[in-house]
Order: sequence, then C-alpha cells, then structure tokens
Amino acid sequence: MILFPAIDIRDGKCVRLIQGDYNNEKIYNDSPAAVAQQWEKCRAAFLHIVDLDGAKDGISVNMETIRDITSSTNIPVQVGGGIRSMERISTYLAAGAARVIIGTAAINDKAFLKQAINTYGDQVAVSIDARNGYAAVDGWTATSDVKAADLVKELETIGVSTIIYTDILKDGMLKGPNFQELEIVNQLTSIKVIASGGVSSKEDVRRLRNMNLYGAIIGKALYDGTISFQTLRGEY
Repeated sequence: MILFPAIDIRDGKCVRLIQGDYNNEKIYNDSPAAVAQQWEKCRAAFLHIVDLDGAKDGISVNMETIRDITSSTNIPVQVGGGIRSMERISTYLAAGAARVIIGTAAINDKAFLKQAINTYGDQVAVSIDARNGYAAVDGWTATSDVKAADLVKELETIGVSTIIYTDILKDGMLKGPNFQELEIVNQLTSIKVIASGGVSSKEDVRRLRNMNLYGAIIGKALYDGTISFQTLRGEY
C-alpha cells in the first residue's frame, strides 16, 4: 500500500482545513516546495497535492507553486483541485504531475470525464468526497444528491482506474478513517482505492493495508506530529 503525504495549498501556502471548512485553516509552511522536499527526504513514494483555491473556485492560482514542487523533487505527484477542463489536465501533466484528480467535474460533467479517461487513461483519477454517504462538490462546500456507492459503480463503467475516497466528516479529526465505508467501496469495485480522511495512527495504516487498499493519504497527523512518516515507513 502506498502512503501519500498530503500537501494542501491555499494562497501559495501549505495548510490544512478541518472537515473542509475554509474558515477553519491552519498554515503549516509558507513553502509547499520545501514541504515536498522534506517528504522526499523521508523516502515518500508519492505525494498528494490539492489546490484548495482551485477546488473551491475552479480557478487555479497555485500553478507556479505546484510547478515548483515537481521541479524541485523527484517524487511522482498526483494533483487535484478545480480540474474541470482538458486544458487544465494537459497543463498539469506538462508541469510534471504524474496523475491528475478530477472531483466535482466527475459528477457534473460526465462527457468531460469520459474524454479525459479516453485521452489520458490511468493518468486520471477521480476523487469521491463523501458526506453522510453522498458525494460533495465545489471544494466540499456543497453536497450533491448522488450516492457515493452509485458513483463508484458508474466510474468503473466509464473506465476510471483509481479513486480517492474521502469521508469529509473524518478529515482532519484524527479519529481514524471510516473503515466501514471504505470496505464497502473496496468490495464494490475493482478500481484501485486510495483512502483519505482521518488516518492518524500505525493501527489505522495497518487496518487499511489489511483491506488491500491501493493507498492511503495522510495529512494533519503528520503535520501535527501525531505520528511520524518514518514510523509508518517502518511498517513496510
């Protein structure tokens, strides 16, 4: 199972939001590139980057910051947040991203999603951000009427190879992932599932690994020192 340190970017800084609340932000570092270099030194195999400004407004103001990350490290990165056009996908891939993540557009614009998958294949992943079992959109600021489980089945039909499944109510709370929902999703599909939200201990990581998930994203627990990446690496 791949462990993905998360780098959430807002206004060019590395931050964390509690349960996706843009009014509940903590700034961890003014330089996301420096943070990425830190994870490289810790031997991270992959990075998970979210453009929070792009996720909320659909407009990326952090492209140069993300380009700084890809140019100053040798770790593959997956990038999400406001990716709603083929041009944005190509721009991120040209900037050095190994994989881009489509969120809101995977629900609101199926034609775009299909075009992206047909064009870029497994370089495109889909983020399913769930609140009480329903997919959220627009940087988690709104909840759709689409059940997350139904969305997973539809994505498999379209040909999506990787999904990031986040339980919003678990995110940033350091109380463990929603193992029940993750188990349901993982059993529903042959798509590779990356768990996100609430991962905060070695036991969390061990349980996710035993569920045969493809990966797990860890954010707040690493930045607050609840657990060290080196300790987690020692589990492998």
